[in-house]
Amino acid sequence: MRTAKIARKTNETEISVSINLDGTGAHAMQTGVGFFDHMLDQLSRHSLIDMDVSCKGDLHIDFHHTVEDVGIALGQAIREALGDKKGIRRYASCDLPMDGTLTRAALDVSGRAFLVFKAEFSQAKIGEIDTELFREFFQAFAVNAGITLHIENFYFDNNHHLAESMFKAVARALREAVEIDPRAADRVPSTKGTL
Repeated sequence: MRTAKIARKTNETEISVSINLDGTGAHAMQTGVGFFDHMLDQLSRHSLIDMDVSCKGDLHIDFHHTVEDVGIALGQAIREALGDKKGIRRYASCDLPMDGTLTRAALDVSGRAFLVFKAEFSQAKIGEIDTELFREFFQAFAVNAGITLHIENFYFDNNHHLAESMFKAVARALREAVEIDPRAADRVPSTKGTL
């Protein structure tokens, strides 16, 4: 079973995350930030990775620590569950249309953390969450998962669709990249022999 559990406690947040890479997309999200929970639901459902995320954060200050620290813990869980990465497909991308919005996510489960984020929201908030926090989440996630992640929005019709298309595109690409390739299930997908 490719599973992991992460517990992370700081002066700003207390987080527990459990995942199963070979799940069905079952999920339970409790971060105290409604729209963020909705985005994490999409990440789980469309990646088919079971996720249970619980966070008690300093929401009386703002949502920054909660969003970033969940990205850290979720990334750590992905990295741990992948183990030596033997048999994974490694690379994947997804062009995700959502009504008048089109967003691409491309990733490499390489062990090398990198984020390219090309998306500009036209408003500062969606509901109560600052739109600038989505980049913070993906930065923390990519660094701690050890993946190279490119997210690019080509056009969008509203900010809700822009955010949701990013999470869905990353989810679909992540699903493909971490799946076991039956033709190479006994090999690490690198000429180096390690990732």
